[in-house]
Amino acid sequence: MKKLKAIVIGAGSRGTCYSDKMLAYPDKFEVVAVAEPMRHKRRHLQEMYNIPDEMCFDSWEPLLSLGKIADFAVIATPDRLHYAPAMKAISLKYDLLLEKPIAPTEQECVDIAASAKENGVKVVVCHVLRYAPMFIAIKDIIDKGEIGRVISVNHEECVGNVHQSHSFVRGNWGNSDRSSTMLLQKSCHDLDILQWLLGKECKKIQSFGTLTYFRAENAPEGAPEHCTDGCPHEESCPYSALKLYLNSTDDHWFRPAAAHSVERDNFVPTNEDVLKALQTTQYGKCVFKCDNNVVDHQTVNMLFEDDITVTFTMNAFNSGGRFIHVMGTKGELRAAMKGDSPIEVTDLATGETRVVDSNARDGILGGHGGGDSRIILALYDYFTEGKGKENITEADISCRNHMLVFAAERSRLTGETVDIAEFKREFGL
Repeated sequence: MKKLKAIVIGAGSRGTCYSDKMLAYPDKFEVVAVAEPMRHKRRHLQEMYNIPDEMCFDSWEPLLSLGKIADFAVIATPDRLHYAPAMKAISLKYDLLLEKPIAPTEQECVDIAASAKENGVKVVVCHVLRYAPMFIAIKDIIDKGEIGRVISVNHEECVGNVHQSHSFVRGNWGNSDRSSTMLLQKSCHDLDILQWLLGKECKKIQSFGTLTYFRAENAPEGAPEHCTDGCPHEESCPYSALKLYLNSTDDHWFRPAAAHSVERDNFVPTNEDVLKALQTTQYGKCVFKCDNNVVDHQTVNMLFEDDITVTFTMNAFNSGGRFIHVMGTKGELRAAMKGDSPIEVTDLATGETRVVDSNARDGILGGHGGGDSRIILALYDYFTEGKGKENITEADISCRNHMLVFAAERSRLTGETVDIAEFKREFGL
């Protein structure tokens, strides 16, 4: 069995996630170098893989200046920092595991896909939902014709109100000028999975959405700039930074993310680290007084080939989860990516409902319904033997599905219904 060597560019949440998954398969993967500006994150990955000091860098440029020293590169930098290291790594003939979105602009996405093709390298984009057992089971049911010809699909991404406040108000993705639009960052997963499930091309798209709630005019009376300054509404506010970060015992997501800018020797932040971050960064600001500009709710209407109508809704005001309803000529399917919810398939002729436990397909669980682990295994098979290309999210496929997101954003801003074929032609697709 061939062991693949990897370099990791960006050792934040996603870069560490994929590195952690690879660590579970030591006969298949080895991380030999890391580039990450934050010392404690870089050190964490270094210790995971016993990487020597001379192979740990605070930026990607000196790492890639070494030439090709591994089989593939993981690129999990912030959205607006994907393009340069991806293009350089591709030019060095690295295969890539590239965190989504590919890049924040149409042209950069096209450039990366074209460069990958020109250099003959494989670029797997991290649309991890394709690898989740639930969606694999749904595609199998659709492809076998169990619900007949698909007529309509309703799909929801319920972001969750607290997740929205953490990531898309206070956090890295709250302002599109620093990162990307809400739909591109959070929901390119979903538009990709819809196209994959249907196996059809989208013809037209329209979208509506705004930033309605997390705005300055909705701040309660007397709320200070920072939650640490003594807010009179702290006890009743679901977005209190003191509750979510300082008083929380969860050291796996919220607390480390809030304190990420505080350099420390331990990967787990102390209360002092968190308090300092809350006093000096947006993680401690009132959610109504941040510089966020991405939408907090958005709906996308799509017309696919064969007159299939699809609606997708992204909304912050809920407890979280993904929900899908597929309606066909012979039956309907309902599923929820939340807890251990099964898939329900109803036969329209008999009225009987069959329950499918998609989690029983294998024992892999974890992030994104098991998708985070399964993409690593799929990547190994694809990089070593070329297996599974039909389900892999290669850069060219992902780029075309990203165009649905860009077109939806154009529609949201202009009020127009966008013809997808014409939109793609603008960028040479």
